[in-house]
Amino acid sequence: MKRTYQPNNRKKSKKLGFFARKESNVLNTRRRKGRKSLSK
Repeated sequence: MKRTYQPNNRKKSKKLGFFARKESNVLNTRRRKGRKSLSK
């Protein structure tokens, strides 16, 4: 049986990366909060 987590960097960055977050308002809210790292 295959394990459930099959990592794929391209898929991950498309979903959770900088450019994915830039599309919505996530980065700005995290910046305002003074977050050290903004995205993966």
